[in-house]
Amino acid sequence: MRIAELLASGERNVEVVAKGWVRTKRGNKNVAFIALNDGSTIHNIQVVADTAAFDEALLKEITTGACLKVTGTLVDSPASGQPVEIQARQIEIYGTADPDSYPLQKKGHTLEFLREIAHLRPRTNTFGAVFRIRHAMAYAIHKYFNDRGFYYWNSPLITASDAEGAGAMFRVTTLAPGESDFSEDFFGRPTNLTVSGQLEGELAAMALGQIYTFGPTFRAENSNTPRHLAEFWMVEPEMAFYEIEDNMNLAEDFIKYLVNYALEHCADDLAFLEKMYDKELTERLRFVTANDFVRLTYTEGVRILEEARDAKGVKFEFPVFWGADLAAEHERYLVEQHFKRPVIMTDYPKEIKAFYMKQNEDGRTVRGMDVLFPKIGEIIGGSEREADYGKLVARMEEMGVPTDSMQWYLDTRRFGSAPHSGFGLGFERLVLFVTGMTNIRDVIPFPRTPKNAEF
Repeated sequence: MRIAELLASGERNVEVVAKGWVRTKRGNKNVAFIALNDGSTIHNIQVVADTAAFDEALLKEITTGACLKVTGTLVDSPASGQPVEIQARQIEIYGTADPDSYPLQKKGHTLEFLREIAHLRPRTNTFGAVFRIRHAMAYAIHKYFNDRGFYYWNSPLITASDAEGAGAMFRVTTLAPGESDFSEDFFGRPTNLTVSGQLEGELAAMALGQIYTFGPTFRAENSNTPRHLAEFWMVEPEMAFYEIEDNMNLAEDFIKYLVNYALEHCADDLAFLEKMYDKELTERLRFVTANDFVRLTYTEGVRILEEARDAKGVKFEFPVFWGADLAAEHERYLVEQHFKRPVIMTDYPKEIKAFYMKQNEDGRTVRGMDVLFPKIGEIIGGSEREADYGKLVARMEEMGVPTDSMQWYLDTRRFGSAPHSGFGLGFERLVLFVTGMTNIRDVIPFPRTPKNAEF
């Protein structure tokens, strides 16, 4: 049985088998207390071994990091903080761990150090908790959409289009260095790793009604910050017949569902992370689920920020003016200081948003929507999509997006176009928020960042 099941078991005085890795061993000449963990829970199970019943050489090899199979009796534990323990009858060592070289000894380790040994860090309490929560959030995403009639759609990872028009993409090629004749390349044209599954997702929504993509995306931005990765996961639903209000309602319901799921199903791991890293973690999670999100236009948001700067003396590192692409500090001010609630900001200037967003009647703004969270800033970005063929072509030409290579995308506006909307949730940003960690490199198993592709 997994250790999580043993700890929750109502049975006593039964023979059990537990397998896992040693976290600590202590004791005296008469008895050894071994803390065993198999990754199923933040809690260890205590194994009690009478030293007289075991070979001294075997007990000596039971060190932190060693892997054991323990057979024994599950009994009530007299120690506080644990319901049961195993009175060991037989111990088999699957693998030893030399205490002189095993890096995860019983002491504090910095998160920076643990990033250097990412192949071992899941064995720590912190990363066991983080990655169990990451799994729970992935499962909850699939469950949420499945239960609401969405279809899981797989967008390609190799693409010839740039969804954002940003240009920061990783080239995929079999050409030798210096060769540039792409007709001789594997795909016969320039191709890249995708920055988003959205455009292909829109095609699916125009056939299946409502779909979601959930997969890795890649950006070749040279951003060495606690909020950026070169490889990260995106959740991108696209819905036919959704206008901007429908899109906002779905985004709010979706994110509240995920946070509620974490509170209900990850309580032990959240309690550990709250104790060790973020004293306000559960309070902040409940803050999101308990409050209706503020709906706010970009224009009104800028007015509030300018008033904070001019009348209240709030200092911002980055300038605030109508037309500025708001920074995380501006978004967090609105959420944490002004409204004290999550915010959905809409109707952005078209100059700072992507070509595919539906233009408003004013000719200046588009029907974009960003969900802004405490500590994170933007956690979801989306929009109603431009459904009018002529307006979309004009906007693409205005922004230098090649229409000839994007005809497949434009065809959805030629053949049975419909109002439709969608958004993207950065999965690691969600996990960052739910776990209370402060660096995005600590919520993905193997972070890919500038000058770093270890493991």
